[in-house]
Amino acid sequence: MSERRPRVLYLAFYFPPSRASGVYRARATANRLAEQGWDVTVFAAPLPFLYDTIGSVDEKLLETVDPRITVVRPRLNRYSWQTDLHDFSRFRGMFPHLAHSLYLWGQKRIFPERYLSWARASVVKALRMHARRRFDVVLATGNPFASFGAAWLFNRLTRTPFVIDYRDSWTLDQFDECPMFDDDHPAWRWEPRILRRAANSVFVNEAQRAWHAERYPQAADRMMIVLNGWDTDTLAEIAEPPPAARAERGGRPLRFSFVGTITEKQPIEELVEAFVRAREYPDVAGAELDLYGYFGFFRGAVEPLRRRFAEAASGEERRDEGYIAPGVRYRGPVSKTDLADVYRDSDVLVFLNGGGRYVTSGKIFEYMAAGRPIVSVHAPGSAAEELLKDYPLWFNPGGLDPADIASSMVEAAKAAAGLDQRQVDEARAYAERYERSITLEPLVRRLSELAGRGGGE
Repeated sequence: MSERRPRVLYLAFYFPPSRASGVYRARATANRLAEQGWDVTVFAAPLPFLYDTIGSVDEKLLETVDPRITVVRPRLNRYSWQTDLHDFSRFRGMFPHLAHSLYLWGQKRIFPERYLSWARASVVKALRMHARRRFDVVLATGNPFASFGAAWLFNRLTRTPFVIDYRDSWTLDQFDECPMFDDDHPAWRWEPRILRRAANSVFVNEAQRAWHAERYPQAADRMMIVLNGWDTDTLAEIAEPPPAARAERGGRPLRFSFVGTITEKQPIEELVEAFVRAREYPDVAGAELDLYGYFGFFRGAVEPLRRRFAEAASGEERRDEGYIAPGVRYRGPVSKTDLADVYRDSDVLVFLNGGGRYVTSGKIFEYMAAGRPIVSVHAPGSAAEELLKDYPLWFNPGGLDPADIASSMVEAAKAAAGLDQRQVDEARAYAERYERSITLEPLVRRLSELAGRGGGE
């Protein structure tokens, strides 16, 4: 008989085909565990929620999930997302006030998040699966943080050890750097309760870990840092210098690129003004800034963000569908599986980030792996600066002054035009330390230790 494989239940609501910001970490973690011989079961969001409710999917990403992974999609009550009367249940339609009172009671008395029904359905489903063939360990990633609550309850019922992965902070506003909730919010009771029972809690950077360690010292010794990283399976090796340094560029304009999701937290106005200024320099004259990705994570975010670009460009109207500011074009979303082509055809990468010391954008790892000059457009103190400080092609304006950003763009353009193979190789060698199989190793090792103790009872 073959040796029994360790079995993990991975509570990852946002999992392919979702395109939420944390889905890449979840996808990579599940794939890595499957590669290491684990029996992986992922509990994820129901497909009607992804397609019909929030309309946020990347179907090609689903093709990159290891076929050995079992994906289960527990039920979710979409009460708080429903706006059409035709979608209401019969009970809600007949007794709307009672239905609302019951919903609010559940948020206050049971668990303070609208994904509560998914967590409850997940525990019920997990118990049935566990009775047939036990899970050795549970890994839960948030948000949503109802996954933490589900892992906690499953542990109470089965004593199966669990680890929680803070892709984002629950009670810390990572952008405004202040508590997320008022003092009497139920999350403040739930978070320490979960941390006390968790075998480990995982954070994406030191600042995030330190904030939680100070607030919850009783769990500080079980807190770990697991950095994000870049994925070799979706980012093929880009060994060449950028087109600007190659003779075949011909008459093509210099190409700056941003890859990622544009959100309301990012300094859009400073980016546009800086790029307009940079194009006044001979080395950048006629250059284009291409934006690849989505405007916002959910429906309704597109037009407000487009208006911000237009207003930043002194209200100049779009000349065509892709035009959003002078020299700036929106190229639309690109699947993660096609990113290598985008990076290969880019001369300079623009790191537009709205976060501070608690936010490490996952995109910065891909940027470094591309081996291109990188221009920072974010407030000083970003968590990404710790990663970029030793990257040999980083151009840091030191803040959000458009004149300083423009100067950095000009310097990056000059570097791109003269980049040789040795410089590209040095940049990529630096990025190798952040390849996903390396950054995930501490988490995989810890899960293996927990599974080796015998798992559930």
